[in-house]
Amino acid sequence: MKNSVFLSVLFLLINSMSSYSQDSKNDITSYTDKVNVFLGTSGDHGQMSPAASSPFNMMSIGPQTYPHIHAGYEYLAKEFIGFTHTRIEGVGCLGSGGNLLVKPIVNSKQNTKLLKKTEKASPGLYAVSFENGIEAKIQVEHNFGIHEYLFPQGQAGLYIDLSYAFVNRFVAEEHEVLGNTISGWVETKTTCDKGIYRIYYAIEISNAASINAIDTHKLLVEGAKEAKEMRLRIGFSSVSTVYAKERIKTVSSSVLANQTKAEWNTLLGKIKVEGEKDREDLFYSLLYRALQAPFLISEKDGTYAAIDGSIQRSRDSIYNGWAIWDNYREQLPLLSLAYPEKYGAITKSISNLYVYGKNNWATKHEPSPTVRTEHAMVVLLDAYNKGYKVDFNTIKDSLIAEGNRLEYNSADKALESSYDNWALSEILKITKDVQLSEDYLQKAVEYKSYWKKDFADLSKEDVDKMPARGMYQGTVWQYRWFVPFDLKGLKNLIGSEDKFVAQLDQFFDEDNYNHANQPDLQVPGLYNASRQPWKSQKLFRELLLDTVVQSYFNDNSKGIDSYIGRIYKNQPQAYVRTMDDDAGTMSSWFVLRSIGLSAANVGDSIYYLTAPIFKKVTLQLAKKNTFTIEVKNYNKDHFYVEAVWLNNKKINRNWLSHQEIMAGGLLLIETSAEPNTSWGTTDQWISEIKP
Repeated sequence: MKNSVFLSVLFLLINSMSSYSQDSKNDITSYTDKVNVFLGTSGDHGQMSPAASSPFNMMSIGPQTYPHIHAGYEYLAKEFIGFTHTRIEGVGCLGSGGNLLVKPIVNSKQNTKLLKKTEKASPGLYAVSFENGIEAKIQVEHNFGIHEYLFPQGQAGLYIDLSYAFVNRFVAEEHEVLGNTISGWVETKTTCDKGIYRIYYAIEISNAASINAIDTHKLLVEGAKEAKEMRLRIGFSSVSTVYAKERIKTVSSSVLANQTKAEWNTLLGKIKVEGEKDREDLFYSLLYRALQAPFLISEKDGTYAAIDGSIQRSRDSIYNGWAIWDNYREQLPLLSLAYPEKYGAITKSISNLYVYGKNNWATKHEPSPTVRTEHAMVVLLDAYNKGYKVDFNTIKDSLIAEGNRLEYNSADKALESSYDNWALSEILKITKDVQLSEDYLQKAVEYKSYWKKDFADLSKEDVDKMPARGMYQGTVWQYRWFVPFDLKGLKNLIGSEDKFVAQLDQFFDEDNYNHANQPDLQVPGLYNASRQPWKSQKLFRELLLDTVVQSYFNDNSKGIDSYIGRIYKNQPQAYVRTMDDDAGTMSSWFVLRSIGLSAANVGDSIYYLTAPIFKKVTLQLAKKNTFTIEVKNYNKDHFYVEAVWLNNKKINRNWLSHQEIMAGGLLLIETSAEPNTSWGTTDQWISEIKP
């Protein structure tokens, strides 16, 4: 194939996937066209990558740049090291993954310089051309990917480093070469060097004249004489190389692109939003990020590798690749609402953690890259209360053992552990262990003594210092609100409803809120539990779309070089500085509130209501059921709730249950330019510890 022809075909394909046509606006195939995969890919503004990926896929093939951010890529970087096959989007500790580096080279020169000239990407596809004339196109479906390389002249070749991983976390690997096929496994330390995962792989290479070892872990692939094209097909498995080899298909890249695009469109189309184009594009770009993890690791026959290293079988799909401490707050609630057909298996997989040896961080035998699992019991309680099946009796002893390992050695951990104790008490109530339930409820109530000691007095000099008193990436001001399971009790500790609201006002007026991290993500919604819910309506709109002041960064500063502007932007420098997406957490915060919903307390099946940023939202629920949210007399700049009707019945409460939403129907919200100070102030849902 001639160079010009290749270019034409390549970029026609890419443009067809990235352009948006008004004529196809209502076509399901248009959702991927709204996704900007370069959002959050520059600097410390999201820590994401434009890697070719498919939903919930541990294989994510993306560009490896120099220098790079946590997911392996920096938008502004010009030099490429090659392409790697794993990553968890948006996590800290310099990321997780970066396995199996492949670099196109000419004339067997490992030092071939790859300087970016042009690049294009969309869900499932990444393509780049380099100044030396080499071109690359990467496409992916579940645990299978295709690399296609075009070389301008001279002998084509590939450099493969089987020991490559982010921040030198490589542990071990074994491989064999048979003909044009490389297969084996690689072990790597996962996020923050906590635990080890193993991935099995198989690679088939076309136009390969020879595959030779450079050293123990590095290979040089020489192309056939005068070859100008090379294709690499790779399969992944968490179980064995046999399954990895079975993943490799002879499907053409164009067919693969259509299959992955269809898969993305199906999931993105579960939430249909209608409004301003820039808002729609931002919404789907962020929803795309919410559907990257956890990773589906089980094979089609139900075989999977458990976290204790054993091989198991399951009737359900099995997932791994957790960031629960971050995404229990937003991403998992989003999945439980919009993707019930998948969330049952995700719930079962979280439950399995307690069967096979759960740690707060990764274990020594993970089947995929992963992060943290604190608050998993909160997630399981939340799932149960939403109607998902959880066999608590089977894992009760492990849940209790985890409850007995909870830590209270810092002010923030004391509140975090109290949340888990509350969840464990509720779980034990479900299992009819009345006395044990009461015991853990009393442990949860002990949060009050910790709160009085560390969070009641706001006159101390360190209340706005990050971190203070041994707390993790947060201040006294930010953590003091973390009692989501007992806001009624928190109000009593503060003194009264008026004092509760006054201190919330002070918190926001003095720019103590920090959207760059998770500890206080729920605080803008706390006015919903007061007699002034319209203040949450205003805050949500500002954080979603408008100018805000962010005074805190993880270098512990406040008011030094503050950020003033929008938090969510559809561009490479998308978020405020130091704001990691954390496996879809921050993206999901936007997605939920942009459609007018937010979890009142994860563990209870309640959502607070606010004004959507769209004129219409349609949730495609199970069994062809839909729940539609419409804005009456829509004005894009109105965000105060004037009145609400659920299935033609006017309601004054500012919340809905999960069951009400899943039953389907119509929620009509009338908005206005001025707050309705009486709406949402009666029949309120306010969390409280109940005996």
